[in-house]
Amino acid sequence: MLVFFKERLVFLSVPKTGTTAFQSALRTRADIVVSDPPELKHAPIYRYDRFFRPIFSKMFGIEMDILAVVREPVDWLGSWYRYRQRPFMAGKPNSTAGISFDEFVTAYLQGKRPPYADVGSQARFLTPRPDGCKASYLFKYENQPALLDFLQSRLDTKIDLPRENVSPAMSLDLDPDIAERFRRKFADEFDLHTSAR
Repeated sequence: MLVFFKERLVFLSVPKTGTTAFQSALRTRADIVVSDPPELKHAPIYRYDRFFRPIFSKMFGIEMDILAVVREPVDWLGSWYRYRQRPFMAGKPNSTAGISFDEFVTAYLQGKRPPYADVGSQARFLTPRPDGCKASYLFKYENQPALLDFLQSRLDTKIDLPRENVSPAMSLDLDPDIAERFRRKFADEFDLHTSAR
């Protein structure tokens, strides 16, 4: 999470949406950088609303705009799958080594997911509490030019993005039947992505 106090902007770190690169590029420009532990770095909107928002509203009498990035849902799962293929994950319960992408997505569709497929939800990450704050600006991960234009304009700074935390490249073909089941069961994920800029 990045906080730009003067600009009244909070950049939430939705996992697997390139936010680590933005943290590296903007850490000296931000007023608050939450990079650890992961539970705070990747604080969902309800956690921001409960713990961080009161600091700004009660101490300073202001509301912050909230920025977030979302990724096309199949691509988002593909990034998790590839990330968990990395050698340092070998032997851990959340490793996807030896598991096909079809198996990974099928496991994600289960009510009780095995550890390797328990990766959360972008829609749940951005679901506000009752009467809570919502994302003010939502960008598609695939639309990096629009996101960069917005940030450079809002922060009045040039941004040079490094490539960080990039999952290994590999071809991921999802069985059409599994893809359709995923789309039906998690329509909210696709609706969220469609609603972004």
